[in-house]
Amino acid sequence: MTFSIAARCHRSGQVGVAVASSSPAVASRCAHVRAGVGAACTQNVTDPRLGPWLLDLIAAGSSATDAVRHTADTETLVAWRQLTAVGTEGSPAVFSGEHTLGTHAHAVGPDCVAAGNMLLHGDVPSAMAAAFAVQPELPLAQRLLDALAAGLEAGGEEGPVHSAGLLVADSVPWPVVDLRVDWTEGDPVAELGALWALWEPQQDAYVQRALAPESAPGYGVLGDRR
Repeated sequence: MTFSIAARCHRSGQVGVAVASSSPAVASRCAHVRAGVGAACTQNVTDPRLGPWLLDLIAAGSSATDAVRHTADTETLVAWRQLTAVGTEGSPAVFSGEHTLGTHAHAVGPDCVAAGNMLLHGDVPSAMAAAFAVQPELPLAQRLLDALAAGLEAGGEEGPVHSAGLLVADSVPWPVVDLRVDWTEGDPVAELGALWALWEPQQDAYVQRALAPESAPGYGVLGDRR
């Protein structure tokens, strides 16, 4: 019921996740990022606790591979989980438990890992990983969106998708991109792309408003008299 990609950008130092699902509000449960640490997805029959747990392990010095392996070895209900993780260095990692739903698959690239369950075709994750690698000069958020769109074009889930999310961490403690389409009868991936087009030119200004409000740009809305 979910397909996702977790990735990093060596050029910018950012880490991020893009995810889509037939379920509502998928990113609220499945997508996790931490600045300077990595990105992780916990999906299938989701346990949202496992994303922060994976990032805690990486922050403590584990590789993504060791973090996923340790979680798979110690989590008692891991047979129902599908996990991905990528750190700022080292190989990305993935685990799919024996009760992962429907057609499921994954693909690991140098800087990304894509995975899905209840897929229409098993080649959806490989299409996502390939799309992510096409234009490394683009912002990480755009590359993640391109990968998500490629996954949908390759077949996506067996049924229609209704929610999608995009989460990117940079050098500040909060995500600099946190965009969600929690439910739509339309195309959540396209709607997420429209949100990114709206957010991208304002992204740096919102960081500046947090760190240096006295010199931050105005909002450009009615009532803003700066």
